[in-house]
Amino acid sequence: MEYATQYYIGHHPNAQARKTKKAVQAVKRVHSMDATNKRRTRNKQGQTEVSSNTNVANGFLKTTFLPKLEAMKTVRPAKEVEKIETDFYYSLCGIARHYNGFEPMDTRTFGYPYNIALSVWEVENHLKRHVKNWNSLRLVQDDKGKTFLISEEQYDTGTMLYYIPVIPLYKMFKNRSTKRAARLLLSVCSYLYHIADIPYYRQEDAYIYWQYEMISDWIEQDDEAELDSRKDELKVAQWCGDKIEQKLFSRRNLDVFAERIKAFRPKNDFEQECLRIAKEAFTLYTDYPATAVFQHAKYAEDEEQDSEVIAMRKYISFIANAKGWLYETLAESVNNEFNECGLTEEPTVLKRFNGTSVTNCNLEFENRLFPLIGDVCYLLTNN
Repeated sequence: MEYATQYYIGHHPNAQARKTKKAVQAVKRVHSMDATNKRRTRNKQGQTEVSSNTNVANGFLKTTFLPKLEAMKTVRPAKEVEKIETDFYYSLCGIARHYNGFEPMDTRTFGYPYNIALSVWEVENHLKRHVKNWNSLRLVQDDKGKTFLISEEQYDTGTMLYYIPVIPLYKMFKNRSTKRAARLLLSVCSYLYHIADIPYYRQEDAYIYWQYEMISDWIEQDDEAELDSRKDELKVAQWCGDKIEQKLFSRRNLDVFAERIKAFRPKNDFEQECLRIAKEAFTLYTDYPATAVFQHAKYAEDEEQDSEVIAMRKYISFIANAKGWLYETLAESVNNEFNECGLTEEPTVLKRFNGTSVTNCNLEFENRLFPLIGDVCYLLTNN
């Protein structure tokens, strides 16, 4: 296996501090998670050399990242410098065409390696100002000696848990005054369940399913009488979860989505908010009829990263409730695990400017979906 050595070009005075997910009792639009800082960080003086002992996705198995510019001052043969410069300016033209067609300055008169350093600095500043979700720029060299730029775009999920509670929705169906709004939100949640592919906590392949199973085992091993109410809470979570999933499973909720929106006449602020969220969800469903939340998951195919990464499937899910003893216990369990992780998986798009066709993928879907999930969480938690 060939190893990849990575360097970030130049200094990063605005480097982000590490962030971790934090789970607390829900009081905001999305539940935040508490933990020590565990998310990847960027060294303000440029990232030091690191090596990978796992397969790198997206064809980077044999990519070597060039040293930061101080190390590039070493003497190189004229032919090697000429090739690096030729490849670099070709890649630079590609990145300029792709991102808003900006015109980079002609830096060739500055001489190697300062010409490349200046161009990289200019591109970074342009992308930082004009490209939403832009995260980093890397100058790399593949195993054939070809030099090119890689741009990384990433949606920042922050320190949020996107946990959608379903027991409040179940209670809305049992209340005559909120039953109409419940049907509207059922279509929203059906979209999130079927199309966005958000895990459901009653399915065995869901991370939260096993969290609840673990809590159930703890309860069974404790003979204290006061735990009876906790057992009841867990049974309610299971029973209500199954009932709501039966409703969600019917795709008729998607077929009549538009009809429900059209027929709904809000009578108060809560119903007005339900209608607003439903309209946003239906528009997103119309614009992206087959797009899942995990389409740009960064580590989706890297099973060896599991123990180090807070996977998206762990912090995006339907759950039973966002209040009470069960949620507090779930939050504590999640925090304990996430504290051991060093990275947070987030939607990421890598674009290679090496002469091949550049992907037109972007994170517009994520820019609309995650705020929608947050609004649904807040509405159901605070209903």
